[in-house]
Amino acid sequence: GLAGSCLPVFNTMPFAYCNINQVCYYASRNDKSYWLSSAAPLPVRPLSEEEIEPYISRCAVCEAPAQAVAVHSQDQSIPPCPSNWRSLWIGYSFLMHTGSGDQGGGQSLMSPGSCLEDFRSAPFIECQGQRGTCQFFANEYSFWLTTVMPELQFASAPLSGTLKEGQEQRRRISRCQVCLKHG
Repeated sequence: GLAGSCLPVFNTMPFAYCNINQVCYYASRNDKSYWLSSAAPLPVRPLSEEEIEPYISRCAVCEAPAQAVAVHSQDQSIPPCPSNWRSLWIGYSFLMHTGSGDQGGGQSLMSPGSCLEDFRSAPFIECQGQRGTCQFFANEYSFWLTTVMPELQFASAPLSGTLKEGQEQRRRISRCQVCLKHG
């Protein structure tokens, strides 16, 4: 994503909410935060305190001569960067995630945050601010751009299916590349 999405310090509740009456509340209701997770194996129970650290993805903000952009192929090929642009990384096309209830988030497909280097069916971990715990839940979903064969783009409804194995899942997810314009 953008530089502002890389917070220097982790906390299960990194925000307060305020109302029109100029009153703000912190960790006083069922607030949740969502964090890009690491590739650590999924835990079987809620995590607290230092147990959380290995599951939170790390980030860095770097100065660049131009804005980086993501390009998506909608197939298994790595899309080329435009001419006079260079590759920063390749990955899988990530659209958005949802949490419990109507909560969710994502970013523009142009954003580098839409091209994750690794495909994981659970790329986000949910943290409960008031409890100070984090956990992967069964009612959270990640949405990925899929592969689409050009000759089938206007065909009848897509064939539904369940993809359970990792390699099978990866074959159906669009590939992407993050590119930076040469200065």
